[in-house]
Amino acid sequence: MVSDFLENGSGGTDSRYSSDSDSGFCDLAHLADKISCYKLSMDQYESDLLSVVNSLMLSINETDLHVANSGPCNASCIRFSLVKLLRLSGYEAAVCASRWQGSGKVPGGDHEYIDVVNYNGSGSSKRLIIDIDFQSHFEIARAVESYDRILNSLPVVYVGSLTKLKQFLQVMVEAARSSLKQNSMPLPPWRSLAYLQAKWQSPHQRQFNPDKQKSNHTLHSEHKQCRGHLKRLQSSLQSEIEAERLLKPINSENNRRLKLEWRRQSLFRIL
Repeated sequence: MVSDFLENGSGGTDSRYSSDSDSGFCDLAHLADKISCYKLSMDQYESDLLSVVNSLMLSINETDLHVANSGPCNASCIRFSLVKLLRLSGYEAAVCASRWQGSGKVPGGDHEYIDVVNYNGSGSSKRLIIDIDFQSHFEIARAVESYDRILNSLPVVYVGSLTKLKQFLQVMVEAARSSLKQNSMPLPPWRSLAYLQAKWQSPHQRQFNPDKQKSNHTLHSEHKQCRGHLKRLQSSLQSEIEAERLLKPINSENNRRLKLEWRRQSLFRIL
């Protein structure tokens, strides 16, 4: 169902991209600024964890991957490898498996991601979410070019709080709706805000190690797909890191401007 929608859209041109209308372009440009601001809003712990996660992701080798469950692996082996490395680095990390029932227009489903719980001296804790293929949650059919630019500006690997994650979701749903509207296409249920939020907000179980009993029955061909997935993620992550390094002088000035503009808008909303 999802793949058919992505591949076929709802008729029209065969071109991969559709052109932006003037109003749609303005809307998406505004949303792109929001994405840039959200990427900047992280404390030192989040920033340090992001650097560690990126480094560990690039260090994972194909031989480190071990089949994690029965049926399609869906990159579980990559997540468990990353969790193992994070725990060896001193982080309280686990693979989280969430599941939810369909309700109304929201389809049921399941999702797997990583969390890291940071306990401080006062006894309280902070939970951070790690999603190793963040951009894939927002792919849509016949996206206009400006939407794809926003999509590609998202982090390859998301590291941050659930609160900030919700902000990203809200912007991307709005961007997807704007892009699809320009092609007279509806927002599919699996790209709705309620469905996306369910992936990370639904009840979940934490695991530190894969289920060895189930993993023995997984087909080797399924695991081969995960090795290809790992290569694609590492390539995208390396490109992202290199691009940020090259654009750092330009981005520093742009980031300063965006922060000032964001604060100004926040003050206006308060007044």
